[in-house]
Amino acid sequence: MKSQTTLERIVPQTKTRYFQVAPGVWGMKIVFVNIYMVKTSDEDSNNWILIDAGLKGSTKDIIEMAESLFGKGTMPSAIILTHGHFDHVGCLKELLKIWNTQVFSHPLEMPYLTGKSSYPPPDPSVGGGFLSLMSWTFPKRPINLGNRVKKLSENGVIPGISGWTYIHTPGHAPGHISLFREKDRTLIAGDAFVTTKQESIFSAITQAKRFSGPPKYFTNDWIAASESVKKLADLQPEFAGTGHGVPVQGEELKQELTNLSYNFSQLAIPKHGRYVKEPAIMDKKGVQYVPPKDFNPLLTASIFAFLALGTYIVVKKVKEGKSFSGSKLLKKLQLL
Repeated sequence: MKSQTTLERIVPQTKTRYFQVAPGVWGMKIVFVNIYMVKTSDEDSNNWILIDAGLKGSTKDIIEMAESLFGKGTMPSAIILTHGHFDHVGCLKELLKIWNTQVFSHPLEMPYLTGKSSYPPPDPSVGGGFLSLMSWTFPKRPINLGNRVKKLSENGVIPGISGWTYIHTPGHAPGHISLFREKDRTLIAGDAFVTTKQESIFSAITQAKRFSGPPKYFTNDWIAASESVKKLADLQPEFAGTGHGVPVQGEELKQELTNLSYNFSQLAIPKHGRYVKEPAIMDKKGVQYVPPKDFNPLLTASIFAFLALGTYIVVKKVKEGKSFSGSKLLKKLQLL
């Protein structure tokens, strides 16, 4: 029998699927990223908050999940962002047109949510799979939420919800936060660590379980990232939901997270990478310094090989009069 905390549910009359992480905490995978909904108290009420806002085009799925859990016409008392990367804020503007609610983020994320600064460039040289290889195409420009976004206070308090605090867990992003409920030691980790190999598109989409550090291609301070994982391991969480991957709990969670913390340099930090030797420098105004690109001959060769082989397969299929799909092409290139 499946545990109640990992049971997948289907929203009635829709194909929207979601899963339970812990009592009063639910998540949903949107292509390769998770969003979370959390009841604001133990009382029998329909008050809740949304954590992160997924990819563009997911507005309908998020609303359907919310209405399945909390009733028709429901809206969150607040939206909390673990950070502002494109896959965590994708449909935020659309949701804010429908919901009259406030967004909250760590002060160091504000430049990227108010149109003042782009994030440091993603790093395709870190290796690990197709998502890394193509990360140079991922959006890094800011969104501008204007007065719909406010700074979280620096005392760890999360507005509109009792029993939860936030922990500053930078490294993957300067103002990255994780959320923790002391009562039952439930953790929403964001991308401070993940439970799949996010650099591989096959693992990201299928959510094959693997404890990993933050997604390598978007992490720009590896020392801070290591310290953040140690903070979370020291909490000894009982339940955890991450920004990418499946929920985990119990001894498996504690042992794997402790192992990741102790062996972070071997398990998480890439051998090559723009930010491996020195981090990007960011403050409350945004990005102040980005280190030069890390030249990786293997990456350059991989890109040329990918383009050459991809072109060959497409031309061959066209000459044979056969159809092909992008996913089949990627499988042939062994980049999934």
